[in-house]
Amino acid sequence: MATTKATIKFGESRLTIEDIVAISKQEKHVSISNAPELTNKIDSALAFLDSLLKEDGVIYGVTTGYGDSVTVKVPLHLVHELPLHLTRFHGCGLGQLFSVAEGRAVLATRLTSLAQGYSGVSWEMLHLLAAYLEHDIIPAIPQEGSVGASGDLTPLSYVAGALIGERDVYYKDKIRNSGEVMREVGLTPLVL
Repeated sequence: MATTKATIKFGESRLTIEDIVAISKQEKHVSISNAPELTNKIDSALAFLDSLLKEDGVIYGVTTGYGDSVTVKVPLHLVHELPLHLTRFHGCGLGQLFSVAEGRAVLATRLTSLAQGYSGVSWEMLHLLAAYLEHDIIPAIPQEGSVGASGDLTPLSYVAGALIGERDVYYKDKIRNSGEVMREVGLTPLVL
């Protein structure tokens, strides 16, 4: 008798390390919670960013540069290019690639963080991350290359690059372009 895998709903409750391990081993399905509390958090954060952009026009990393370049203003007509350039700039990893299980753990951990509702992340990104896990489309992430305060810029640039269709992913035991795989399974690349 076949058993049905349980589903972890991101944004409903705290995940445990055991949950992340189960996701990395494909022992549980994933989805995004539709609980009103999460919906309110995500929508409120998005509305706050929209209002801040309209009122002040200055949002760190959206209409400004990063780090020491925070004083550099990005013209509104170029705002959509900034995250693309950042993703490409940090895509300089080296060495062996993380395994599929390790990549699944990276996606699950990132989704856990974003589903807290504090970052201003879009619903499209949350659902695409969950879809990647469900379809077992896993970014090919080099193990070496990040420096700096957080150490996650290079690995996360490979995740972001895969979500926009520009990087490689593991899919069905092969490494392929994420844009091609997304077209094949009916997913739409994220627009940053």
